[in-house]
Amino acid sequence: MAATQPELVRDVETCVDRILETVGYKIVFGMPLALGKPNHIANALYLRAKNDPAIDLTIITALSLEKPTPSSNLEARLLDPIVERIWDGFVEFEYMKDLRKKQLPENVTVSEFFTKAGGYLNSPYAQQHYISTNYTHAVRDLIDNGLNVLGNLIAPHPDGNPDLVSMSCNPDLVLEAFEKLSTEKQKGHKYMILGQINTNLPYMYGDAVVETWNYDMILDDPAYDFPLFSVPKAAVSPADHMIGLNVSSLIRDNGSLQIGIGSLGDGIASSLIMRHKQNKAYNKALSSMNISGRYSDLIRKIGGTGSFKKGLYGATEMLVDVFVELYRNGVLRRRVYDHAGLQGLLNEKIITQTITPEFFDIFVDHHIIHERLTKADFRLLMKYGVIKGPFEYMDGQLICKGVGFPADLRDKKTREMLNQHLGDRLREGVICHGSFFIGPNDFYDALNAMPEDERKLFSMTGVDYVNQLYGDEKLKTRQRTHARFVNAGMMVTLLGAVVSDGLESGNIVSGVGGQYNFVSMAHALEDGRLIMMVRSTKKSRGKVSSNIVFNYGHTTIPRHLRDIVVSEYGIADLRGKCDRDVIAALLNISDSRFQEELLKQAKESEKIEAEYEIPETCRHNNPERTQGFLAPFKDKGYFQNFPFGTDYTHEEVTLAKALKLLKEKVSTHRFKTIAGILGQFFQNRPSPFSLY
Repeated sequence: MAATQPELVRDVETCVDRILETVGYKIVFGMPLALGKPNHIANALYLRAKNDPAIDLTIITALSLEKPTPSSNLEARLLDPIVERIWDGFVEFEYMKDLRKKQLPENVTVSEFFTKAGGYLNSPYAQQHYISTNYTHAVRDLIDNGLNVLGNLIAPHPDGNPDLVSMSCNPDLVLEAFEKLSTEKQKGHKYMILGQINTNLPYMYGDAVVETWNYDMILDDPAYDFPLFSVPKAAVSPADHMIGLNVSSLIRDNGSLQIGIGSLGDGIASSLIMRHKQNKAYNKALSSMNISGRYSDLIRKIGGTGSFKKGLYGATEMLVDVFVELYRNGVLRRRVYDHAGLQGLLNEKIITQTITPEFFDIFVDHHIIHERLTKADFRLLMKYGVIKGPFEYMDGQLICKGVGFPADLRDKKTREMLNQHLGDRLREGVICHGSFFIGPNDFYDALNAMPEDERKLFSMTGVDYVNQLYGDEKLKTRQRTHARFVNAGMMVTLLGAVVSDGLESGNIVSGVGGQYNFVSMAHALEDGRLIMMVRSTKKSRGKVSSNIVFNYGHTTIPRHLRDIVVSEYGIADLRGKCDRDVIAALLNISDSRFQEELLKQAKESEKIEAEYEIPETCRHNNPERTQGFLAPFKDKGYFQNFPFGTDYTHEEVTLAKALKLLKEKVSTHRFKTIAGILGQFFQNRPSPFSLY
């Protein structure tokens, strides 16, 4: 890392000049995924290389965001006003425009390690240059590919402090990259780290706040501000709501939660809020749909149906907007602390967040501080608000209002003085750790509008902290009590393997991202569980097929890591079960149109007995029954299509619904609709989600 203050520049071309002067004409440019890219720097560097064949440029990143584009005149008339309203001013990536047109110059290579779901299925170039890696290994792989220039978008300090900036939406990989590039620089290798200021970025706290000397150069001029990319809300379908309702019953109060973006996450959050704030109606829904009866043992063992007395803590690679909704509605409120000993005392109910004089003796007994306070002990007590000033520690004494007291808890006067300066509640707690975020415009507005103390509750940090236990297992384990890692899959085999990132043809749909890490962590934590959500069916070109299949030629999560699978038709607890019982459980939550064929395949393979029959109670799994279950609750305002609002107007939503019906009837390319165009920006399935 740079040892001096960065060069501040107001012209993006100067950034490119400095890159060429510093690292030469062979450039491997890395950027974080999604929102945190320095768009102007990326474009200027790419265009310089496009116009100068002597430059050898490789761009390695993930999720290069693009505005939706129409594929016909009809679509253009419908889509253009929406694009202008929602994405007006967003700076698009020139390299993506050329990639789509198959016009990338020969001296430029573009590789991504996570893609827009389904966005590259028709791009041979993108398929060939995709890098498959776990999210936690991405920086390592960037370094191995020759990374020598790193750039990210940063937020200026709200009070104008020139020495501090926030990585805001993307400390995920950049924090680790800072450390590794610093090591490489010490070996004499030439590297550059660039930041681009964007005043629209929320100034997020936690590890996202860094000193500006970490950067070699910062582009800072109002001319380079641009609106953040918005991901409008998709409608939550009846199937998504049923999945969310099932999942919500598996979440333990006083526990931890990880979920992702999209309608499935919205469905979960909607049901969790219903559970907390309309508990009577929630339990009636569980009962009428036979969730509480059918899965009573599992719910009692790992979940719950009561309101949240202690609340949840979020430990999620992606801070999605519904975490703010859960916070606003009192569900997300369990605070965790960055000290393993302190967190352990809270977990074991030896202390609460309310500070009492007994804290001093308890802390001594549990080896958190010494009876004779060291300077580090004093700082710890001040940091967490156990005592409050005015204080200072000097030469073994506590100085309070000019009077010195022995820094010794056995001294009566010292203890009396400290008791007079006790804090009220523990400080420095956070309710959510996240590594990156992207979402709708009102999500960014909500973060920007939060007071500093409130925004600090959402602590942004590196993906190596959130996605794994390595590095500080004791602290992370104590923070992540009763963790529920909720992820989405495209398909699941009858033996419990999950398909999430690609097709058996080898084509990539999205990427592994952090999914494997969360799967591994769920198995590593004693009270952790993995919940894999899979919609029972998909529809393509007017044909419905099952997402629960007997076998598939590609898997993301192997069968030996199977745990809980949830579809709209129920819950399959697979952990520790034999193959025969796994098959039976997954058949029970399959769409009944495909159950007999799946059972036949299992019998032919002798993985289940020839005389086995699917229980009668599970032989009526169909969309009509799901809608019938939900209808009386929808009439009362529950399970709505947009439980948290949408950027689209009522007219656009209505039109999208009509066009979706048209698309289902006419499956030619000419009649692809806006529902498909506005589709997939960011989710864990290949088919586009629609407005409606």
